[in-house]
Amino acid sequence: MDKHTQENLLVVNNIEVVYNDIIQVLRGVSLQVKEGSIVSLLGTNGAGKTTTLRAISGLLKPENGYIRDGHITFKGNDITNVLGTNVVKYGAVMVPEGRRIFKHLTVDENIRVGSITRKDGAQNIRLDHRQMYDHFPRLSNITNRLAGYCSGGEQQMIAIARALMAAPKMLMLDEPSLGLAPLLVKEIFENVKTINKELDTTILVVEQNAKVALTVSDYAYIMESGKIVLEGPSGELQNNPDVKEFYMGITQGGGRKSFKKVKSYKRRKRWM
Repeated sequence: MDKHTQENLLVVNNIEVVYNDIIQVLRGVSLQVKEGSIVSLLGTNGAGKTTTLRAISGLLKPENGYIRDGHITFKGNDITNVLGTNVVKYGAVMVPEGRRIFKHLTVDENIRVGSITRKDGAQNIRLDHRQMYDHFPRLSNITNRLAGYCSGGEQQMIAIARALMAAPKMLMLDEPSLGLAPLLVKEIFENVKTINKELDTTILVVEQNAKVALTVSDYAYIMESGKIVLEGPSGELQNNPDVKEFYMGITQGGGRKSFKKVKSYKRRKRWM
């Protein structure tokens, strides 16, 4: 399908999220994810990225949060404040920050757990199970190892494979590069591209690492203080001087700035 003619799989329309009936975290956030695309949601720590994913995934209630205004639709279904188990049944599955695998289960048991909500037959599940090891060959050598003894990169692969076993239409990844070495980050995002292409899985990825996220995604949104402040095709944002300076630390002279120095220039952002 031509990525310019795709329909919107996910529509987040002007949502406001409040915790404990008092603390407003998201302020009029709107975004769209086209079917078959990779969309990245970027921003610094505390910008509201994870809360946005939780709002889509139906995971606000355990944190005493709810969508006070606006609405979210997925595949044409209104999923505003719908519980997470039902959102998964619609086909939207989230891989949370920090992996959160079952450490006392084996690698293979963790992966199989992901299929618990499926009702499309054992044969399809077995086929997808084998496919996970094709996508993550590193895991095929450690199938019987307890997941708690796996490296951070291996645990991230387990978490993604487990989510894919639910046969999602859209996969949401929350900070998949967090705490990983650069080579592993590259491997994870190459897997993301392959999954998008070969499994026809739409992907929404939340990242602080703007450089790698913009490289793999088709479209991107940038958040600041609970609001979307900039959006556009990823290729255009990669060349945006403000994005280069404030999210990649690249100055016009080609040097790099520390994150602390970049933060000090916040008031100069032309989109604020």
